[in-house]
Amino acid sequence: MGRGWLLRLVIAFGCAQGAVSMARPAVSYRALSLGADERAVGVIAGVYALLPLFAAVPLGRRTDHGRCAPLLPLGVVLIAGGCALSGTAGSLGALAAWSGLMGLGHLCFVIGAQSIVARQSAPAEQDRNFGHFTIGASLGQLVGPLAAGALIGGDTGATSALALAVSAGVAAAAFTSLWRIEHHRSADTSGAPTAPTAAGKAGKAGKDGAATADKAPVSRILRARGVPAGIFISLAVLSATDVLTAYLPVVGEHRGIAPAAVGVLLSLRAGATIACRLVMDPLIRLVGRRPLVVGTCLLAGVLCAGLALPLPVWALGVTLTLLGFCLGVGQPLSMTTVVRAAPAGARSTALALRLTGNRLGQVVAPAAAGLVTGVAGVGAPFLTLGVLLVGAAGAAVRAG
Repeated sequence: MGRGWLLRLVIAFGCAQGAVSMARPAVSYRALSLGADERAVGVIAGVYALLPLFAAVPLGRRTDHGRCAPLLPLGVVLIAGGCALSGTAGSLGALAAWSGLMGLGHLCFVIGAQSIVARQSAPAEQDRNFGHFTIGASLGQLVGPLAAGALIGGDTGATSALALAVSAGVAAAAFTSLWRIEHHRSADTSGAPTAPTAAGKAGKAGKDGAATADKAPVSRILRARGVPAGIFISLAVLSATDVLTAYLPVVGEHRGIAPAAVGVLLSLRAGATIACRLVMDPLIRLVGRRPLVVGTCLLAGVLCAGLALPLPVWALGVTLTLLGFCLGVGQPLSMTTVVRAAPAGARSTALALRLTGNRLGQVVAPAAAGLVTGVAGVGAPFLTLGVLLVGAAGAAVRAG
């Protein structure tokens, strides 16, 4: 079936992630313009992940039993709606609610997209395809903050609203690539309708897959060797990325760094992540999967802690570039780890559990960062993230 579906999926994911990456710092600036302090910014950033925290596993179960593709347009609609409504919010409560809607849309899109990649990739292609798939996220994370920084100016209330309106349009652009992404054979294995010539075999495959998913409770999936480590590594890496996105604007406000410069710094991090994922296969062959995960998590922890220092802008740029390269490893390899370790027929549920861990980190990490910032200053959250990433390296060692 070729790899055109993967290219279209990467483009659609790039648009969806670009919208979210543009909206997240814009939401932080809009919250500040509405009178929020550091704690309130952390709470609003955490609400983004609150609804997905409860929705991930049910969506994963549904995807194990059926098609994945319908989740993609649903996710785009929710992302675009959340962005647009955030731009019109006149209170912190409304801003938090629409930020949560945006997070739910992102979850729907990601569960559907990751499940498609898992179903349509041979085992030998999984590292490569998941790496290429996450390039879409990195492209969005590269362009989104740059666009937000270019649009947000002195009047952060009005300009952040403009940036959120533009991000809604960017999300809607994903519809141009949402065609012929899910191949019929991947739908067949989940019990979807099939061609008459293969109806018997496909029906049996669907029933077997559903039965296997039903026989794999969450506790069994979580006990599978490699799944907890994959979830924790993903949580740590995404928490670091999320807090960087939400709190670098706060650091910029305290240190007198312009929003445009903050956008450039965030994009340097995303650009380095793209570079890492483009060379993922050679790195795995050269170093090995486990040493690569352990080494990059350790180095990322040290670099993240270094952000707590009062570095000049050029040093922040160098640190964030190196950090972005290290953070590029954890997400795609944790996907492959979870997919390979999960029971047959429950891969979408396992990926959903991984996303639940991600969203738990996105709820707790920004809120905790806000509390730590209020007590110990704007650099303290980065020290906490450094410890978390070092813990992820330890989890990778223990997982074997």
